[in-house]
Amino acid sequence: MQAFQDQLNRTIYLKHRPTRIVSLVPSQTELLYDLGLDHEIVGITDYCVRPKHWKYPKSKLGGTKKLHLPAIHKLNPDLIIANKEENDKEQIEALVGHYPVWISDIRHIADACQMIETVAVITGKQEIARNMIGEIRKSFEQLARLKKTRKEAAYFIWRKPYMVAGGDTFISAMMDYCGFNNYFTHHSRYPIVSDVHSLAGCEVILLSSEPFPFQQKHIEELSFFLPTAKFKLVDGEMFSWYGSRLLQAPAYFRKLIKEMQQ
Repeated sequence: MQAFQDQLNRTIYLKHRPTRIVSLVPSQTELLYDLGLDHEIVGITDYCVRPKHWKYPKSKLGGTKKLHLPAIHKLNPDLIIANKEENDKEQIEALVGHYPVWISDIRHIADACQMIETVAVITGKQEIARNMIGEIRKSFEQLARLKKTRKEAAYFIWRKPYMVAGGDTFISAMMDYCGFNNYFTHHSRYPIVSDVHSLAGCEVILLSSEPFPFQQKHIEELSFFLPTAKFKLVDGEMFSWYGSRLLQAPAYFRKLIKEMQQ
């Protein structure tokens, strides 16, 4: 019996290396694939879109916050990988009574690297993870050293109502790497913007591709209220996916930094 601590300081116990894993978080599902796992993954959420070829062979278990619990029970997993923010607390607590549930809680790159390392130890993929973490840390350290003109920015994740990323989110940490001062740094989680005019002092408005898919028409909608702001449609996966997608994020951020300086 082996004991593993998750990022909520909970301890789970595994009798053997898991062979029936359920992943309830899209970015962590992609990580499991990039660690070299395949047949060990038996169930994923409807929003786990990467890798694309897992769409049909893996059992679909509902949305990240509206899981189909009977489908999970049918799979009888020997490990469930979840996330504090992305999954519903009550549903996760219901699963904890039946299965080992390892829960991540990601705010910064260090948290993400720790998550990758622990998941790799649990699944026996330490060498792949070691190389992955080394590349992530190196790339983000280089990104941090870039000379950037800092700008006040807001990162929109939702419409009707408008919602933005607060200062205690992973998104906010990624914004900092890009040279953006989060206009909502003193707000927690994802505050609602009831009055768009309140962003009058915001230089840059970042409109994410997920969970709400902002488009050009939404720039036109918002620019009416914020005529002096610079708007940018951004890839939400680069800002909010904290698994192996972090290998790609620095190059994307470099390009974005260059565009913002023009």
